[in-house]
Amino acid sequence: MKWYRPVSLVLAIIFAVTGLLFLFIPDRVVSLFNSFSPELGMVQSPATGFTFYLILAVGYMYIVTVLAFLMFKHPENRTFPLILSQAKLASSILSLGFFVLQNHYLIYLTNFIIDGVIGILVMAFYLKMKGAVAWAYH
Repeated sequence: MKWYRPVSLVLAIIFAVTGLLFLFIPDRVVSLFNSFSPELGMVQSPATGFTFYLILAVGYMYIVTVLAFLMFKHPENRTFPLILSQAKLASSILSLGFFVLQNHYLIYLTNFIIDGVIGILVMAFYLKMKGAVAWAYH
């Protein structure tokens, strides 16, 4: 377990940097891998569209599904609603940012509202649980 914290920090940094690359230069991420594909005898991925990012979106939905199910199975565990609320609030804020800065797409606005409501609701559960636990120890 000596490596647990250092590896966790390195993973957090890698995930954050990768997320920023996906946000700011999504087509160049795919293009970078495409530049190596011919040398490896592989087909290049489309640099536009949703093919690669569909994988990430489905992965995100899998994780939030698991978190919600774990909340159901282990209602005493405060970690699951904290993580789920963070995921949904991040999705909501990003959707609002894209709505304001990129284009006024209905899907951006809808996701901002729905994920925002879910994130706030789940955060309220978390805070209520945290308050109940804190109260019990005083």
